[in-house]
Amino acid sequence: MELEKGTKVPRSYADACGAAHALDLVGERWALLVIRELMLGPKRFTDLRADLPGISANVLTQRLEGLESAGILTRRKLPPPVSAQVYELTPWGYEAEPIFQELGRWAARSPSHDPRLPLSANSLMLSFRTMIDREKARWLRATIGFRLGRETFVGRLADGDIEIERGDPTGANLIFTGPPTALAAAVYGGVPLAALEAEGALKVEGDRALAERFLTLFPLPEKVETP
Repeated sequence: MELEKGTKVPRSYADACGAAHALDLVGERWALLVIRELMLGPKRFTDLRADLPGISANVLTQRLEGLESAGILTRRKLPPPVSAQVYELTPWGYEAEPIFQELGRWAARSPSHDPRLPLSANSLMLSFRTMIDREKARWLRATIGFRLGRETFVGRLADGDIEIERGDPTGANLIFTGPPTALAAAVYGGVPLAALEAEGALKVEGDRALAERFLTLFPLPEKVETP
């Protein structure tokens, strides 16, 4: 196996620790982010490249091949009239979501974590499933729609949790439309919803009071104190 600059690295830590073997499987640069982008369903190669703008086609191919050989993802061809090849996680691959959630909560406490940086639609949706405050959301029951660039999602709030899947948000109680970074700015960056609407960065349709309340459901954890 080779790094992008051609430097060879060992394929295994040769360590019986489960964490070490996990790094054997997904420790290469971009591997975890490829899994993240497939966590809400299959995608084509071109869609993965678009959602991971810093990755080259060659490296993406290598990561997909490595994750496939490890049994974490698989590829299949969609039936006509689409007839496109997509990549999707195996049932075992989907089991990795709690790992992303715990890793995300832990890393969000870092003083150097900047929620204003770019992020994909998948990343934002997974962050909602991770960061939701179950006490604040306990009595909320609503359907929230998201039109984030070329991707659309439907979220269902109930029993203090949110389930999110890809789908048509038409008919939802509330629909947010705009780039993921704009919605993230409202949820995690403290940017007023009215300001984002005024500059045309975000559009809100439906229950306005629900929209304002929704933005408060995902508090980031306190930053760790450093020496």
